Amino acid sequence: MDTIGDFLTRIRNAAMARHEKVDVPNSLVRKGIAEILKNRGYIRDFRIVKDGRQGIMRLYLKYNQKGEPVLKALHRKSRPGRREYVSVDRIPKVRNGFGMAILSTNRGILSGEEALSQRVGGELLCNVW
Repeated sequence: MDTIGDFLTRIRNAAMARHEKVDVPNSLVRKGIAEILKNRGYIRDFRIVKDGRQGIMRLYLKYNQKGEPVLKALHRKSRPGRREYVSVDRIPKVRNGFGMAILSTNRGILSGEEALSQRVGGELLCNVW
């Protein structure tokens, strides 16, 4: 099962349905992706709620003045059946800099710009805009 793909789909569906928040199971990779989305202004905030098991991550979605979601698209790139790895010189520029790539590197989950500045490549998890 593709847990990251499920995570991105839940966020995408909640944004299209104009929900204020969405709950997903917690993991370290999902937490890293959520931190990047929050730091870049794609979501308002996220919290981790203890439930006696692995925990639930509650993401608070962000909308513009017209009520449209700030997060337009989340595209999963690397998947369990076909992993996609990129070197530092092949990190994609998403939507000419208006979007971002999210990578899993040996230094943690990083945005494409952070990976470029740290000169590391890794698994290309998704593109966001």
